[in-house]
Amino acid sequence: IFMFIPSYFLHFLLLVRPSRSLHRRWHSSRLPWLPPVPPLAHTLQGYLRALEPLLPADELSHTRRMVHEFGRPGGLGAQLQDGLERRARHSRNWISDWWVKWAYLESRQPLPVHSNPAISLPRRDYNDWRSQLVFASKLIAAVLDFRAKINAGQLPVEYMRGKPLCMDLYPLLFSSCRIPGPKHDHIAHHGRSRRFPAHITVVRNYQFFQLDVYNSDGSRLTESQIHSQLLRIRSQSWKTDKEPMGILTSEHRHTWGQAYNRLLRDKLNKESVRMIETGLFSLCLDSPVMRISDEKYASRKAAQILHGGGTFSNSGNRWFDKTLQFVVGKDGSWGLLYEQATAEGPPIATLLDHILEKPDPKRAPLVPLSMPKKLYFHIDREIKRDIEHAKQNLDILINDLDVNVFNFKRFGKELPKEHGLSPNAFIQVALQLAYYRVHSEVCPACDIASQRMFRGGRTEYIRSPTNQTLKFILAFDDPTVSREVKLQLFREAVDAYTALTDLTLNGHGVDQHLLGLKLQAIEKGMTIPKIFMDTAYGLATHWKLRTGQVPANTDSVMCFGPLVPDGYAICYNPQADHVHFSITAFNCCEETHAETLAVTLKDTLCQLQELLQPTV
Repeated sequence: IFMFIPSYFLHFLLLVRPSRSLHRRWHSSRLPWLPPVPPLAHTLQGYLRALEPLLPADELSHTRRMVHEFGRPGGLGAQLQDGLERRARHSRNWISDWWVKWAYLESRQPLPVHSNPAISLPRRDYNDWRSQLVFASKLIAAVLDFRAKINAGQLPVEYMRGKPLCMDLYPLLFSSCRIPGPKHDHIAHHGRSRRFPAHITVVRNYQFFQLDVYNSDGSRLTESQIHSQLLRIRSQSWKTDKEPMGILTSEHRHTWGQAYNRLLRDKLNKESVRMIETGLFSLCLDSPVMRISDEKYASRKAAQILHGGGTFSNSGNRWFDKTLQFVVGKDGSWGLLYEQATAEGPPIATLLDHILEKPDPKRAPLVPLSMPKKLYFHIDREIKRDIEHAKQNLDILINDLDVNVFNFKRFGKELPKEHGLSPNAFIQVALQLAYYRVHSEVCPACDIASQRMFRGGRTEYIRSPTNQTLKFILAFDDPTVSREVKLQLFREAVDAYTALTDLTLNGHGVDQHLLGLKLQAIEKGMTIPKIFMDTAYGLATHWKLRTGQVPANTDSVMCFGPLVPDGYAICYNPQADHVHFSITAFNCCEETHAETLAVTLKDTLCQLQELLQPTV
């Protein structure tokens, strides 16, 4: 199950504030280790509590007996716990490497939709190629400035609840790329070499270019220099009949791994692929988003950032393995696509904030610049066949994805705060209520908690629904229950989720510990414990609601696909007086429909406002 856990929705659940600049290495050495492995009894109790709202009494009773047997003193669970505690004593972080490998690198599903998150930002006020290139130049210059701050140790350390956060991911964002493998992928970090890469990759009309962004003396190109180079690239990429090589990276990972090996047998291809993989990041110069109506434009725009819109649109302008891909459209659309084995939501949000600060442009020196290098590929019959298969499969995946993006304008995060409620917990309870109203049941849902308060920490799941949430849901639409009782039950549900969040943020979540116990058994060559073969465990990890809060200083919205065929993915960005939502579902499932859930969620949020602030 954990092979399919891309946790690509990573975010800050609480306000993160920057503090004075500290050198990254100095800072990381003063972070605490990941806390000791949680007590086995604590995790098993939390697991059973998470199952209570989901299972009928007889199944729950069966699972309780199985869990108690696993957790008895001297039993199998205790042996595996001892092994985890030994691992924790001798490792930098007892779970993060395992988590990254199982959650991302061993997943064989395609990266677009299933894994890589997209962030769609407010449309820029232009609709022509000249302004597109001007904005792209500013964006590149701002990203290079951000990287310079990282390298100089000048990036302000982020704090959450008064504790410094691990900043180790930041330098890994640049010159990194995921490499496909037969059983699992790996990440290549090229920025660590003595002679770090000095180029980015620019893609237009499916054609890739190597653009050097540093002068021979190590100084960065200015905005105007970058702009002149982008004009040169445009003049070399008129043709639109080129084979979309980037489509290959959208395949099932095993299929792409085989095609990758075939591709690299040719020396020219190997050199071109290496230039893409080693580049600091990629810039995708897209053609306009297909416009059907103003109402659906936001959804179309987010979908285009996420997967390129299809093989007849901009999907050939992507290299989905690349850690950072900035997308700038001719119609003012723009955003960012990132690969999650290396990147996470909060560092990406910090990077985007820096881009929007608009650094002062520097005057360009009068030095000649070499022509951007076009990357060529030798496409034989086998590679041509691989591309055709990839095009068919990607279009099937894209056509199967239903995307609904909307801005809820009735209220934002200030409303819950005024009533002493956590905005994130408020929205999580609302999501469960909306789901129940559509499907007449609650379902396993995962939200993401940052573990960056610990050295090398990545993420952990916050599970829902809680017993308190189920109790509230069952009462809310019952006309025999008074408003006062409903309000009290709602507060209890929100507070219970807030308490669960606090536990998880402090390293006492359930899922990483369970994963560690399972992997410990596999590593020791033991039979997988029965607790993980139980139908209850399969149900509990069949995440029908994949959610993520991505608070940002901009009106951006994150978008990604569901984790399971009969599920949804819901991302939200709460602002003071409004909330941006994206909801995705698969068309192949007759039970799920993104627009139906979106309409129900809007109605539910309005009714919760009425519960807190009755108008009569």
